[in-house]
Amino acid sequence: MTETTAQRRDRLVAAAIEAAGSDDFASTSWQEGLDLFLEDLAGPAELNEIGVGVAEDGVVGDLATRLRIEAWRKEHPAVADQKVERPIIIVGQPRTGTTILLDLMAQDPANRAPLSWEVERPVPPPQSATYDTDPRIEEAQAQFDLVDSFIPGFAAFHELGAKLAQEDVRIFTSDFKSMQHSLQFEVPNYNRWLLHEADMAPAYAWHRRFLQHLQSEHHGERWLLKSPAHLWSLPALLAEYPDAIVIQNHRDPLKVIASISALGASLREMTSDSFEVTRLAAQYGDDIMVGLDRALQARKDGIFKTGQVVDVRYQDIRHDLVGAIARIYDEIGIELSAEAEGRMRAFLAEHPGDQGGSLKRYSFAETGLDEGEFRERAREYQEFFGVESERLD
Repeated sequence: MTETTAQRRDRLVAAAIEAAGSDDFASTSWQEGLDLFLEDLAGPAELNEIGVGVAEDGVVGDLATRLRIEAWRKEHPAVADQKVERPIIIVGQPRTGTTILLDLMAQDPANRAPLSWEVERPVPPPQSATYDTDPRIEEAQAQFDLVDSFIPGFAAFHELGAKLAQEDVRIFTSDFKSMQHSLQFEVPNYNRWLLHEADMAPAYAWHRRFLQHLQSEHHGERWLLKSPAHLWSLPALLAEYPDAIVIQNHRDPLKVIASISALGASLREMTSDSFEVTRLAAQYGDDIMVGLDRALQARKDGIFKTGQVVDVRYQDIRHDLVGAIARIYDEIGIELSAEAEGRMRAFLAEHPGDQGGSLKRYSFAETGLDEGEFRERAREYQEFFGVESERLD
């Protein structure tokens, strides 16, 4: 007998409750997204056996994380008094240099970026005394090492590491309003709902609760955050964090589409036997343009206060990343200390960035999209922000 979406949801929720030892979610904001996600997993995702395991383990893990955080918060009510003030938030389309910018700025001791190990295993909250030696670091690293064994070359394409900064899209998975789901799996109905119908306010409220939890026993001068997904929801982001400083990266959208298609391909080929890059690129082509249109409209609407947003063009960071960061610091009125700059240069020497590995790269022609059509769709964005067109290999 085929399991219905409701039966599958109840089974996975029960598994999460058992794993967490708690059944209080404190909110139902995650339920609609989870149901839509599960419906697509049973249909258009066309999961293979590995894919079913990866998807279901992910759902249980995300629900259990939410339960554990809420249980801790109930037992430690002072967590709710934590202030999240003037965070620095990096946005911009995927594959525009947001990750290396986050990693470098995270080397500044004044910037508190959520690291992968604490996002994956947040309970109990990290403590300052053991922040660099917590046993969860090794546990998380072992999990990341498995990724490269299943997808050879992935870590060279998009570096993973327990002590590397993690992006906000991972936090949003516990509210089931995350673009990570639609990158990893073919979930078109969920993706359409997420980008065009979902109320993102509860997701950002959950995001704040997550940060309050992480900082409750390990503070920083300010949060440093990052996710390309914020670009689609800038009004909701600023409604939750009206004092945020936003850094927006820019790159030729056609290069972005080809590059993100390669990243998504590496994930989907593992979990589905019916993968087609053209179908994946068609989704990204539309999604990327929606994000660009919203970013452009946000500027026209004047949603940012004077000095609240800094634009960073890909062509400006290719040859002098640390110099670009110095300019960012200057624009937002923060001192780049000699210690921070030294740490950034040392990190860059050890982590030179995207080297490609053995992953398949796709040219724009291989996406099946019409170059002329998409160049015209991107024209106003590129002209407004001064983004040059790149050679499409």
